[in-house]
Amino acid sequence: MNEQNGRFPEDSRARVAIDLGAESCRVSLLRWRDGLPHIAEVHRISNGPVEDGESLKWPLGGILAGIEGGLRRAAVEAPEGIASIAVDGWAVDYVRLDSKGQPLHDAFCYRDQRTVAAKQKVDSMVAPEETFRRTGAQPLRINTMYQLFADDEEIADAPWLCLPEYVLHWLGAPPVAEYTNATHTGLIDFATGDWAYDLFARLSLSVNAAPRVVAPGTRLGRLKGPLTELEAFRDTELIAPACHDTASAIAGIPVDLDSTAYICSGTWSLVGTVVSIPIATPEAMAARYTNQGAATGGFCFHTNVNGMWLLRQCMESWASEGRSLTIPGLVQEAASCECAGIINVDADPLLLSGDMPGRINRELAATGSQTVPETPGNEALFARVIFESLATRYATALADLEQMLDRKMSRIHIIGGASRNQLLADLTSQRTGIPVECGHPESSTIGNFAVQVAASESPTRPATRFEVRQWAGRLCSCLPEPCIR
Repeated sequence: MNEQNGRFPEDSRARVAIDLGAESCRVSLLRWRDGLPHIAEVHRISNGPVEDGESLKWPLGGILAGIEGGLRRAAVEAPEGIASIAVDGWAVDYVRLDSKGQPLHDAFCYRDQRTVAAKQKVDSMVAPEETFRRTGAQPLRINTMYQLFADDEEIADAPWLCLPEYVLHWLGAPPVAEYTNATHTGLIDFATGDWAYDLFARLSLSVNAAPRVVAPGTRLGRLKGPLTELEAFRDTELIAPACHDTASAIAGIPVDLDSTAYICSGTWSLVGTVVSIPIATPEAMAARYTNQGAATGGFCFHTNVNGMWLLRQCMESWASEGRSLTIPGLVQEAASCECAGIINVDADPLLLSGDMPGRINRELAATGSQTVPETPGNEALFARVIFESLATRYATALADLEQMLDRKMSRIHIIGGASRNQLLADLTSQRTGIPVECGHPESSTIGNFAVQVAASESPTRPATRFEVRQWAGRLCSCLPEPCIR
């Protein structure tokens, strides 16, 4: 840190954070003006899985083209030059590479149905209870372990990289698996922090195809390729932040998490807290809690809850019928609606795409509640059911958390897109009896930048939790203050 004013780093060139999201991918720019940080989104592209025959895959070419376009815009916006680029994104999905480091095909989406049979086979070979005890990762069928097992035999030995690390590799970095992201594969032994080599052997997975594991904040060399022809990118470093977007988002929370629960609310809702050692008990497994690496040590101990996917899917159905709606508008209308009933947001039919209003009504009917007419004008009623049901599920998840930790949470910190949703925050506070504070919607971007800067400022050692949190606090200061409810 510059000792003169304590507000900006020694290298005051701009930095870039690339956030890969299941609904959109973003390129953001951090610049320093008069010693103060300023963050701006310079490019955003829509994203979503596409059907490829009977498979569901990510449009890798479109994602990379959008990232390149965003980086070129960043170069124009930052004539002072760009010091570093780091990438975070969703976990579990990966890219298989050929001998030249090129993708063999588009990456499968975690929602693809091929892992249904794969999980059944894997679980017959290694009991889910054993993998949970060893890896701390909840044995969900979306995990990389099951996806790798489902791959065709002819590509089983091909190297693979999870998506954020693949983008870094595409930009010129060596092939690596950043630790926070690697813990989502279901193949990391939490006792060693490295691959569980015996699990690879027992499942006949090629450990030679797996990349080496590196710590969050690892510096991966210089940017390569056509972008270096731009003056801003002549000497740009590539950094592996906390490559998992949730780990980055939690790193972007500028408060002490010792007695704070977090809800990372987006497509999925992740409800939990940070613990120093993994909790891999039968109770944790039964409550569907998982242990994933945190950016500065310890583990993000949380459960996956179906999230704003429900509302997004409803909106897609309504849009196909010519109904144009916005989330802020639905939140405002839903605040004055009565709730038709509470549904289990994690019910299997609600994890699938298509006809979400009909799926919600079938869940309402199964509970004996009155269904909502699927006619124009009733959209806010569906939104109210979703928000009430999410808040109710958050409450049960937090009750499970407190019981397993044998202590109470003093507050809940909501981050992600739903942090803008005042109704959901209010309902969550009512259901849990715990004060709720809303952080920043782009907390993953803040955490990405915080780890980048901290890593650059301490090149000979890993950044400490305090240093990352300190930088997160400084970066948050350039954005609107969170509101406490």
